[in-house]
Amino acid sequence: MVMREEEDSSGLMKGLMMNFADLSQTDFKALVNGIVDDRLCELLGDPDLGLPLDETVRARLKESLASSERVTGDEIAESLGLRW
Repeated sequence: MVMREEEDSSGLMKGLMMNFADLSQTDFKALVNGIVDDRLCELLGDPDLGLPLDETVRARLKESLASSERVTGDEIAESLGLRW
């Protein structure tokens, strides 16, 4: 059995109990992806979450956000010799 949430006519979410066999392949993949994502977040969560930023880091971050210059993930990967 799996709990599946759906939106009713009032816009509220309601839970439905379903058998795994009733899930489409797309729904099953989405369920598995969600479970894996949740577990990875539990295991690998951000160890710095909630800690204060160092003033040097805060200043660099503000400077970076104020700049219009942006670097894409592809550019960073290429500069590091990574393929994705």
